[in-house]
Amino acid sequence: MVFSPDVLVKKYVYPMFFANDLDQLIHRMSWGVVLYALLTLLMNKRAPYGRYSDSKFGFGVPARLAWIIQECPSFFVPLSFVIYGTKDTYRSLTNQLCLGMFIIHYFQRSFIFTILMRSSKPTPFLPFFFAFLTCLYNGILHGQYFTNYYQYNDETWLMLPNFWIGFAMFLYGMKVNIGGDSDLRKLRKEGETGYKIPTGGWFDKITCPNYFGEIIEMWGYALASLAPPAIAHALFTTLFLSKRALDHHDWYLKKFEDYPKDRKAIFPYVL
Repeated sequence: MVFSPDVLVKKYVYPMFFANDLDQLIHRMSWGVVLYALLTLLMNKRAPYGRYSDSKFGFGVPARLAWIIQECPSFFVPLSFVIYGTKDTYRSLTNQLCLGMFIIHYFQRSFIFTILMRSSKPTPFLPFFFAFLTCLYNGILHGQYFTNYYQYNDETWLMLPNFWIGFAMFLYGMKVNIGGDSDLRKLRKEGETGYKIPTGGWFDKITCPNYFGEIIEMWGYALASLAPPAIAHALFTTLFLSKRALDHHDWYLKKFEDYPKDRKAIFPYVL
């Protein structure tokens, strides 16, 4: 029997959303992401991983292992649709470029970021497990949309300014995101523990340039494609990372008396 991710989605995912066809599935899953994004605003507690890790949320999973496993479904699942799916919709270059942005982002987050990370603090099982489910959900949604649902007309779409502006935003956001992560790693030498105040570049304006860059990436992806899953994902990324950045900003202010008071958390001069 030939492996078919499309068949698996029809068999197992359609019933979960009471969907009769792919159109219903895409829209219901996209609205699901929006609702999830809004729920992040109701979370009073800090997400319990990283510096806020809490053992009451389950046994610890080694940091690198946790990060690879939880993030990689958003890389491997859409890639499986590309390789083993019907591919009819994916013949469009626009579809390939748009889904390519999503896949490249999660390749970087799943593998390159993980290989380079220096955190040794285990991730509690519950946030790890929910992150895995979220990435699996997103992998299915974005993979189905671009390989099996909506086909862009290359002759018109690739001439639109929103595509190229969005594509440029995505690339710049990735540069800021990767650069921010790199600068944070450089603060801590191999074997060192503890935290220092980051400075230079975007760090002179905001506490979390890496999160700021990822938000720009996702809105670039959304602008380039104007796809409901991409817009919903950009909204979720904005709300979740903004809250995380505000938590970091508050933590730095309390930990370091000399932390720059004019710095914002995530959006320069705004928030």
